[in-house]
Amino acid sequence: MKIKHQLAIFNALTRLLVILILWLMLPILVENVVYHHINNSLLEKKEKFIKHLNREEINDFIESADDSTEAFSEFSMLHNEFLVLSRAPLKPRHKFYTFSNDYRKIEGEENEYRILQYYFAYEGEGYKLEIGSSLSEVNDLTFVIRFFILIVFVVILLVTFLADTFYIEYLLKPFYKIIDTKIRRVNEPEAFDHTPIKAKSRDFRELDLVLNQMMDRIAELFKKEKQFISNVSHELLTPIALLKNKFENLLQNESLDDNAIDKIASSLKTLDMLKKIINNLLLISRIENNQYQANENINFHEILNDLQEDFQDRLEDREIDFKNQMTHNYNFIGNRTLIHILIYNLVINAIKYNRPKGDIVIFDGFENDRYFISITDSGLGMTEVHLEKIFNRFARINSDQDGQGLGLAIAESISFFHHIEIKVVSKINEGTTFTLAFPEAEK
Repeated sequence: MKIKHQLAIFNALTRLLVILILWLMLPILVENVVYHHINNSLLEKKEKFIKHLNREEINDFIESADDSTEAFSEFSMLHNEFLVLSRAPLKPRHKFYTFSNDYRKIEGEENEYRILQYYFAYEGEGYKLEIGSSLSEVNDLTFVIRFFILIVFVVILLVTFLADTFYIEYLLKPFYKIIDTKIRRVNEPEAFDHTPIKAKSRDFRELDLVLNQMMDRIAELFKKEKQFISNVSHELLTPIALLKNKFENLLQNESLDDNAIDKIASSLKTLDMLKKIINNLLLISRIENNQYQANENINFHEILNDLQEDFQDRLEDREIDFKNQMTHNYNFIGNRTLIHILIYNLVINAIKYNRPKGDIVIFDGFENDRYFISITDSGLGMTEVHLEKIFNRFARINSDQDGQGLGLAIAESISFFHHIEIKVVSKINEGTTFTLAFPEAEK
C-alpha cells in the first residue's frame, strides 16, 4: 500500500474516532443544556407558585388531591406538565429542593418527567411541592440530533478522506518523482540525473540534495574501484607473464632432465590456471561495475552455430548428440561478447557434466510474452543442495572435472547485467535444464 493511501486512511480513522466520541458526547451535552433550561423553568414556576401561595390555595390543592382519583392536583391538557402539593413533615436533613427524572402516570398514560421536589414550611406546617415537565420531546430531540450528527459526520468523513487523498497526492508528487527519476531508472552512477526536483516542501528539496550528494560519492567510489581493477590487472598479470616467459625459456635448456621438465611444465599449467582465474574475476568485476556497452544487435543462431563448431571435437570425443532446435529470430540488444560467454559457459557445463553418448538440446520460444532459450543435457543432474550453490564463486559440483568454479558465477553476472532471468531445473541421473528468460518479447 502506498504511503499516500496509508496517510489518508490514518487521517480518516482519526476523524472517525473523533466523530464517534462527539456522536456519543454531543447528545449528553445537549441533554445537559436542555435539563439546565428545564430546571430553570421549573424553579421559575416554583417561585411564582410560592409567591402567590396562601392558606386558601393550600387548602384547595390539598382537598383536590385528597378527593381526586388522580395522583396529581393539576396538569396540562397534553400531559406536558403537572403540579402537586402535599403535606410532608420537614426533616433536618431534607434538601430544600432536588431534581430527578421519574415516570408518572396521568389519565392512564405513563411518561417520563423532569421533576422538581421542593420542601417548605408554611405557618408551621411542612409541605412538599412537585412540579414536573415531560421529557418525551427531549428524548425525541436527542434521537434526531444523534441521527443528524451521524449523517453529517459520515458526509464529512467521506469528503475529508477524498480531500486528504488528493492533497497528499499533491504533497507527495515530488517524492514519487524523485523515486522514479533518481532511483528506479538509475542503473549506474554515470546515468544519474542531478537536475534539482521542483518541490515546495523543504523536506523533499533536502532529500533531493542528499541523493545528489550520495550519488556523487558513489560515482567517485566507482571510479576508484575501476581504477583499482585496472591496476590489479596490470600488477597481477604482469608478474605471471614474466614467470611464464622464464619457464618457457628454461624449457629450451637441453641440460634439464625429464623430472625438471615435468616440474616446469606443471608450473606453467599452474600459471595458466592462475591467469585464467584472475581474468575471470576481473571479468565479473567489470560486469558488475557496468564497464561494458550493451548496444549491439545479437543473433543467437550465429552464436550457437559458432559454439557448435568450436565444441565439435569434444562432442565427437564423448559421442554427445548436439541438437539445435531454435526456430525464432529474436532481436536482442546487448553486449555480444558477454552473451557469447554466457551461452558458452552454459553449453560447456552441459558437455562437461553430461554422460557419454548423451544429448544436449537447445530450444527457444515464448512464455508469458517473454522470449527464452533453454539448454538441456542428459547428464548427472544436481541435488537441491547443489542448486542452491551453483552460482557461487568457486562452487564445483564434481571435483573430478576441470575448472575453477567461476563459469556459472560469470553467467549470473552477465544475466543480471542484461536483465535476463536465469532459471535452473535439475533431476539426479536425468539431467539439467538452464533457461534464459529475456526481458522483452519481440518476434
